Amino acid sequence: MGIFSRFNDIINSNINALLDKAEDPAKMVRLIIQEMEDTLVEVRSNSAKTLAERKDLTRQLERIAEQEQDWQQKAELALNKNREDLARGALIEKNRLAEVAQSIKNELANLDVQLDKLQSEITQLQNKLTDAKARQQTLLLKQNTVSSRLSVKRQLDNNKVVDTLNKFDAYERKIDELESQVESYDMQHKNLKNEFDELIAQDEIDAEIARMKAKLNATNNKAE
Repeated sequence: MGIFSRFNDIINSNINALLDKAEDPAKMVRLIIQEMEDTLVEVRSNSAKTLAERKDLTRQLERIAEQEQDWQQKAELALNKNREDLARGALIEKNRLAEVAQSIKNELANLDVQLDKLQSEITQLQNKLTDAKARQQTLLLKQNTVSSRLSVKRQLDNNKVVDTLNKFDAYERKIDELESQVESYDMQHKNLKNEFDELIAQDEIDAEIARMKAKLNATNNKAE
């Protein structure tokens, strides 16, 4: 048995309420859409049958109108021939056809009302179906997103991943220690080099001062 059993059940239904109560909303919305599509096919079929019936009655009405015109002409002919009895008979037949025509017109009016109602039902069903399909897409996207998030969380909770991360952290710490040792060695080497550079620079300065003194002494001795 379907989710809905009548047109009014579908039109008056609250899809949100149905989905909130469902254990599997995605499955529920598929069933709702299937029920709506089946009902829409049924309503359209009824509309097509009613439209065909209307066309048939319209053709009957046109034939009756022609027959009425024919009996009218026969009545006039009979009167021209002084056959009042035949004229009366022709007019009686014409009036009978007029009553049949009026009955058909009444039936056509009822069919027009039914067709308007069916068209309105088709429009409402189509709108409901469009809304349900939109909700189905939303549910599918939400379901895919939740599934992806759950998969990621399961992977993150996996012990192998945790072990791998721990190993990575340990390797990273070792690399940091090695880098610290290299930096320390570089610092010591740099300090030692700087001390030697300072000694060499000091020797050059002392030598330069000695040369300047010697030159100055030589100049003073010549002056004397």
